[in-house]
Amino acid sequence: MRWIVALMMVLIITFYFSPTDEQAPLNDTSMMSKQTSEQAVAEGLGAWIGKTEEEVKQTFGQPARIDPSAYGYVWWIYNDLKTYMQIGILNGRVVTIYACGPEVNIAPFQFDRSINELLQTMPLQDEIHVQLDDGVYRFQLTEEDLMIQPLLSFGDAYVQLYIDRFTGKLSSVRWADRETLVKLRPYELEYRGPLPEVALDETIAKQIERANAKQIFDITNVMRIRHGLSPLQWDERVAKVAYGHSKDMAENKFFAHESPTNGDLQQRLTKANIPFELAAENIAAEYVDAPAVVEAWLNSRSHRQTLLNEKLTHLGVGVYKRHYTQNFIRPFSQPK
Repeated sequence: MRWIVALMMVLIITFYFSPTDEQAPLNDTSMMSKQTSEQAVAEGLGAWIGKTEEEVKQTFGQPARIDPSAYGYVWWIYNDLKTYMQIGILNGRVVTIYACGPEVNIAPFQFDRSINELLQTMPLQDEIHVQLDDGVYRFQLTEEDLMIQPLLSFGDAYVQLYIDRFTGKLSSVRWADRETLVKLRPYELEYRGPLPEVALDETIAKQIERANAKQIFDITNVMRIRHGLSPLQWDERVAKVAYGHSKDMAENKFFAHESPTNGDLQQRLTKANIPFELAAENIAAEYVDAPAVVEAWLNSRSHRQTLLNEKLTHLGVGVYKRHYTQNFIRPFSQPK
């Protein structure tokens, strides 16, 4: 499995390409003490794995929207930027949760807590074994995984800790039950038995693409406010340009900022009659979903600089299959 990210920036008609397109990080594994595990179940989001959608409604209210996913569950999106989280529901029960809002209770973890502090309380493992009714699955974590994206087991639930490699602090968390973790397959995997698969028709696939684009936009803005920046405004015209580039890359089997047929970002924006003073682009391929790709961009220096650029004000996101494009712009200043 390969994850790819790339970035481009345009200043009017001047292009800047990062000399290296860094590969963004992956994941890590860990076990915690029984006492800490019990604390997580009692206090934090991990306690919600397996609970009913009615219990979710009673505590968190109605979601802002319900998005489909490629893994059988639907995401209940709670998109307040300070309490942002996505709760995955399958057959009326919670099977996964992603959270990055700075005020979400993620006990026993804390956002912006140093990984060095975490390492003092938990032994890291480079293998995690998962057993389902009809198979046995072993996730193998690399050294990079162990430093950037640890995976911890809590009984029947698992949590991925997304670590910001530039600050060494916790960026976000993702909880999942056993079957969902095997569906996502976020690490190298050896297995005996069937791999859970979800069949998607074309209509659902398109809905998932749009859902991922919205989630990328939301999570990007959460990360910006956590870094003291203003949130971006959605630009539908720019989103269409971004979608066109993702589709172009997927269908014509290339991965680059410059299309053989449609040109570079400046040319694509100009063709769409979108004026801009400053523009930039992040691209990625093969990440499992929106949370994974945003965390990857944050962990690649050039992409992070674009995502957290205070001069950019508008964003359009386009997702086609597993190809992702973020197009950022700052429009020309309006005359007074």
